[in-house]
Amino acid sequence: MVEANGIELTEHEAELYDRQIRLWGLDSQKRLRAARILIAGLNGLGAEIAKNVILSGVKAVTLLDDKVIQESDFCSQFLAPQSSLGTNRAEASLSRAQHLNPMVELKAETEKLSDKPNEYFKNFDVVCIIGALTEELLRIDGVCRETGIKFFAADLWGMFGYSFADLQEHNFAEDVVKHKIISKPNEKTKTELVTSTVKRTLVYPSYQALLDFDFKAQSYARKLKRSGPALPLLRVLQKFREVEKRDPLYSDRENDLTKLLKVRDELEATVVPDSALTHVFAQISPAAAIVGGAVAHEIIKTVSQKEAPHHNVFLFDPESCCGFIESIGGEA
Repeated sequence: MVEANGIELTEHEAELYDRQIRLWGLDSQKRLRAARILIAGLNGLGAEIAKNVILSGVKAVTLLDDKVIQESDFCSQFLAPQSSLGTNRAEASLSRAQHLNPMVELKAETEKLSDKPNEYFKNFDVVCIIGALTEELLRIDGVCRETGIKFFAADLWGMFGYSFADLQEHNFAEDVVKHKIISKPNEKTKTELVTSTVKRTLVYPSYQALLDFDFKAQSYARKLKRSGPALPLLRVLQKFREVEKRDPLYSDRENDLTKLLKVRDELEATVVPDSALTHVFAQISPAAAIVGGAVAHEIIKTVSQKEAPHHNVFLFDPESCCGFIESIGGEA
């Protein structure tokens, strides 16, 4: 039995998580072992996030989704077997998810996210919401801010994805590497690398900061050469979801592309090229793996309090196939 700060790991757990303990330390692993995570939205992106979080060795993961498995889910949703077509996505994902790590407590819930009362979200240490309407993201983030719960919002449209983190005031430990002179006076200078651990704090704004961000400002326009039109594209896709109450459908690609172009023009997001809007249908497995891996890594860093999490928006641009970070609002 291995114990740290009141959290005990069995010999089997210590053996299973040995590589992680060597990487980020026993204290970080015990924080993971005590964490309860909510993942709402079990599409391909949600499956990737769930997989990595479960493998990290958290205490419990709740999978929440009211939708049923459709043919389009099989492009990226690997936790649901082919035989589960027409069944609930969370329940269909439960068996394979449990096989990833039998030591993690898993539960599937089939209610609508909007039907969950505010008190429900207070049962978790981290809440990760995927594919929700803006009004729900604002409501849930507000609850999380009131109670100190870490909040993540994430989405994937075709090859374009993003995540937003609201960690409020987040404390973490970061390893800093410096060169130390070890040579004697009058000798040729020799150095060695010395690692020290430094405690730091980051302050995060609420999800409202992302909605308030002015992508038409000159300060952002200067960044377009580096980051591309990802933030305006995100605004277009969010607005489409608000209007249509769904995401763009590949089965109705031509009509939805026309609607997307209309939304882009209404938002004056002229920096978004027509070509960018052709990459946002269905969920593509490689993109789900990239964005889902990035989000899960941020959740693990947040819970373990090891290394600096992203501050505060991660974007994956399908035009350049690159991911990058934007700091929106708050204090970096």
